[in-house]
Amino acid sequence: MITFQEIIVYLLLGVALAFLWKKFFGKKGKDKNCGNNGCGCN
Repeated sequence: MITFQEIIVYLLLGVALAFLWKKFFGKKGKDKNCGNNGCGCN
C-alpha cells in the first residue's frame, strides 16, 4: 500500500525531472536583450 509520504515524494520527483528536462532539452528562445543593460524592450 502506498502511503501519503510516498505519493508526495513521487510527485516532487516528477516535478524535479520535468524541470530538468525543460531546462536542458526545452526550446531555446531568442535572447531579448537590447543593448548592454538587458532591458528586454524588444
